[in-house]
Amino acid sequence: MSDGNIDLSKDARALAYSTPLDQINPAQPALFQSNEMWWNFERLRKEDPVHYTAESEYGPYWSITKYNDIMAVDTNHQAFSSEPGITIADQNGDEGPLPMFIAMDPPKHDIQRKTVSPAVAPANLAILGPLIRERAAAILDSLPIGEEFDWVDKVSMELTAMTLATLFDMPQEDRRKLTYWSDVVTAVPGKSPLVDTIEQKMQIFIEYHAYFTGLWNQRVNAPPGGDLISMLAHGPETRNMEPREYFGNIVLLTVGGNDTTRNTITGSVLALNQNPDQYKKLRENPSLIPSMVSETIRWQTPLAHMRRIATQDYELGGKTIKKGDKVVMWYVSGNRDDEVIERPNDYIIDRARPRNHMSFGFGIHRCVGNRLAELQLQIIWEEIMKRFPEIQLVEEPKRIYSTFVKGYESMKVVIPKRA
Repeated sequence: MSDGNIDLSKDARALAYSTPLDQINPAQPALFQSNEMWWNFERLRKEDPVHYTAESEYGPYWSITKYNDIMAVDTNHQAFSSEPGITIADQNGDEGPLPMFIAMDPPKHDIQRKTVSPAVAPANLAILGPLIRERAAAILDSLPIGEEFDWVDKVSMELTAMTLATLFDMPQEDRRKLTYWSDVVTAVPGKSPLVDTIEQKMQIFIEYHAYFTGLWNQRVNAPPGGDLISMLAHGPETRNMEPREYFGNIVLLTVGGNDTTRNTITGSVLALNQNPDQYKKLRENPSLIPSMVSETIRWQTPLAHMRRIATQDYELGGKTIKKGDKVVMWYVSGNRDDEVIERPNDYIIDRARPRNHMSFGFGIHRCVGNRLAELQLQIIWEEIMKRFPEIQLVEEPKRIYSTFVKGYESMKVVIPKRA
């Protein structure tokens, strides 16, 4: 039960099933990096779907592992608060966690989200679409034929960074700064090639903050524009926000606009290679691309979890979650729940209901950029199918050390020939 159909080590499965149930701790980044976290979730869904871990590096927390239970928590913002943060790890800066609208409750959440949502609304996507297609075409036309290269670096990072730089209306030559900063935000010091210490991470944050402060100052003194920063700088409810709150929202929009789409672009090539029958199906019927995109978003689950804090005692699955408890919604597990999704461990690009997944969340915090993510994936695959009969995986990808971003550092591929 892997991302695709590769048998994972028997040891990981044996360990998951031999560990006393009350000691199971699914929030282990090393298991995500080795792609061996599936067994813990499989066991919890069967035996203890609302599970309490008393001791972990993140402190005690509840795991919600089944689709309908996750939906119940995600859509109940009265009983489960997003404040002060949405990852299992607490943000321990000098001043506490950065404020950002994903980690706010109504009414403030609704006001700030409404300010930026026009940037990813249908009217703006209609304008962005041709631009994304032009850039996707240029990226793909520059790829080597018959030579190994890193798909993450050359394609996934490039397309998402270009699109995000456009949304921020920042110079395209600075686009890779967005990739870098986004990776630093989610990097675990000492476990990532980017940062060794928390002090180094904070220093990079200072540079990141300074860059976007400069953009704010430009936009606030210019007429209102259609980019995300101008929307925040001129929005009646956001133009007077504190600098930390502005930066928190920039961090949210950077990670949300970058990591997720980029890792699903990579995941799509991996999934199709691990499931050659599905790749053949796609080649024979390219009209399946939109369905394939949705299936890949489910299969990949680019953000493995979101966390909440219980605001009151709450009964779920026969357990009492106490006020103040940390509650982790494991989307990566809900997307493999066989009570809701048929054959959930299989990658099937022509499912009857391909958008029946939880990768974008539910309720008031449902991903604001979900349609833009789907659009980028759809366009890149339309352009790939015009050019390349096949993209071949050379070796297993190198995965990220994280329980939050389920993604890839690198993935070597080769394109044998052009169409």
